[in-house]
Amino acid sequence: VQLQASGGGLVQAGGSLRLSCVASGRTFSSCSMGWFRQAPGKEREFVAGISVSGGSTSYADSVKGRFTISRDNAKNTAYLQMNSLKPDDAAVYYCAASRTAGGIRAPPPRASVYDYWGQGTLVTVSS
Repeated sequence: VQLQASGGGLVQAGGSLRLSCVASGRTFSSCSMGWFRQAPGKEREFVAGISVSGGSTSYADSVKGRFTISRDNAKNTAYLQMNSLKPDDAAVYYCAASRTAGGIRAPPPRASVYDYWGQGTLVTVSS
C-alpha cells in the first residue's frame, strides 16, 4: 500500500482544514487507518485512528471534539477533518495503514502497529 497525504497548509487559529490520504493498491479496504503528527523537536504522536469499516474511531485527548477521522473505502481515501485549530496543532501530519491491528475496532494508538506510512503534509497554524 502506498499512501499519499495532502490538504495541509496555513490557517489561522480557529480555522479548519481537511487532510486526505489516498491509498494505492487493493488492500486499503482491509487496513485500519491512522493519523499521526510530528512538530519540530517533538516525537511523533498519535492523532486519530479508524477501523476497517469506519465504524470505530479513536482520538488523542488533545484533539477530541475538534478533529474527525473518516474513510471512504470506495475511493481508497481516509480523511482528517480538523476544526478549531490551535497553534499547538501545527505539525507535519502523516497518515498510516495497518494490515493487522484493529479490524472491528480502531487500532491501538501506537505507531508500531502501522505497516505503511505516507510522506506527510505540513499544517501551519498562525495565532
